[in-house]
Amino acid sequence: MARPYPARAASARRSRPGGGLYAALDLGTNNCRLLIAERTASGGLRVVDSYSQIVRLGEGLARTGRLSEEAMARALGAVRRCADKIRRHSVRDTRCIATQACRAASNGREFLERVRADIGLRMETISPKEEAKFALLGSLDLVDRASDFALVIDIGGGSTELCWIDARAALARGVEGCARRPPILGWASFPVGVVTLSESFEDQSEGWYDRMVASVRDRFAAHDAATRFGPLFEAGRGQLIGNSGTVTSLAGVHLRLERYSRSAVDGLWLLREEAEAARDRLHRASPDERAAEPCIGPQRADLVMAGCAILDAVWSLWPSARLRVGDRGLREGILLSMMHGARDGGPAARRSEAGRRRAPASAGETAQ
Repeated sequence: MARPYPARAASARRSRPGGGLYAALDLGTNNCRLLIAERTASGGLRVVDSYSQIVRLGEGLARTGRLSEEAMARALGAVRRCADKIRRHSVRDTRCIATQACRAASNGREFLERVRADIGLRMETISPKEEAKFALLGSLDLVDRASDFALVIDIGGGSTELCWIDARAALARGVEGCARRPPILGWASFPVGVVTLSESFEDQSEGWYDRMVASVRDRFAAHDAATRFGPLFEAGRGQLIGNSGTVTSLAGVHLRLERYSRSAVDGLWLLREEAEAARDRLHRASPDERAAEPCIGPQRADLVMAGCAILDAVWSLWPSARLRVGDRGLREGILLSMMHGARDGGPAARRSEAGRRRAPASAGETAQ
């Protein structure tokens, strides 16, 4: 299978005006991320330029139901920098998406109109099902040939998307086949992410972490995917794939990296006991000590334990001896979908203005 995310192009000079570059912008609850890439001969993608900035767009959203002026200002600044990159590279097609914060906020649509008016980028709020599909597309080359099923875990700032796939069908179809017909057996979106969960557990008295895990586990266990897919994973037939900042940060802590390295983390197999040891190290640390961790830093120090709690809850319900780490996300899936001409019923082009294995049947749904 073609690797969806080969080595980065040497620099932006590889950009060729009108030469087939695509851009994907993902504005999430916590981060604003951009990826500009071209399609390779093998059907994967080669990165030309990228950008990532923590903006905490969803800060305070769980309490007020609205995006704050401060959060919107931070996000607008990051989106403006992304727009500048998109214009400089003269990309042929751009897709700009927003996720849980803009879905949940009463002024989410108003904010996206502000982005269009002030910056000239048309953004769309995608559904949780589309999030699950894009997370799958970006992770295809992480699927284990020895597994029958895989669970792709995308822990975001305001929500967590889980996608159960037919692993054998995914490998057989490849990137193009999965872009057109992803072998999704079930999916669920839960409105709990690292920002929202952290804000719900600000009291860090004794036992706070266990209470946080229990609250997430109860929410996940109420979904019928726990009974549909849980036994398959308990029988050793399932693989876990984690492609969120929580998972990559935890992998970096496990490796004791002096600075974060994508090449060291992406594709890593992380044993459950290794993940738990890294989690315990962070749990024992003070906030300042967590912030001093090279793969955590001050911007993630107050969020990483919430991410670990979500991952612990997933691991307890859909157990596996190890997890495959992916340093990729929605942007890669969006790019591959555009490159292979599959937009899943979405609007045609968002241009910047500047054989299934047997398993329990499942229909996708959003868990509230």
